[in-house]
Amino acid sequence: MATTNETTVPTAPQQVVASYPSYRQVEQAVDYLSDQHFPVERTMIVGRGMELVERVTGRLTSLRAAGLSAGPGAVVGALIGWLFGWFGWLDPLIASLLLALYGAVFGAIIGALIGLVGHAVTGGRRDFSSVPGFRARSHDLLVDTEVAERASTLLRSEGAPGVGEAPVPR
Repeated sequence: MATTNETTVPTAPQQVVASYPSYRQVEQAVDYLSDQHFPVERTMIVGRGMELVERVTGRLTSLRAAGLSAGPGAVVGALIGWLFGWFGWLDPLIASLLLALYGAVFGAIIGALIGLVGHAVTGGRRDFSSVPGFRARSHDLLVDTEVAERASTLLRSEGAPGVGEAPVPR
């Protein structure tokens, strides 16, 4: 007997019942179907026309590169220091919180140095920081063929989100 989880792709034949320009709108449509007691486990949201979007967050100077790397370095150093103190791996025994503090300082210094070296290695080719992501141009709502007509009727009914502008029936 097959178990169902969130990552399982449905094997039943499906058809597109509506297309939406934004994820928010298709999300509202699925929520509306759920409110109408439609079996939403028989739906799937598919993004079409995927594109990489990189939001530039600012100029990356040597000082900023060092600062951005010092934070994660401090966290790793604090964790390592705390573990050394917790398991008593250093003699004489030093309090784990004090070792975590020393580890954070040491980790921040090492992280900053790694950030500086990493920035210097690029040679000015990438003097900005950014956050990459993906977005779709449109979103299709697929429903199992057996219940597609009911979903389509519900989405065209009065009170459904986006009636008149979205969904775009197929």
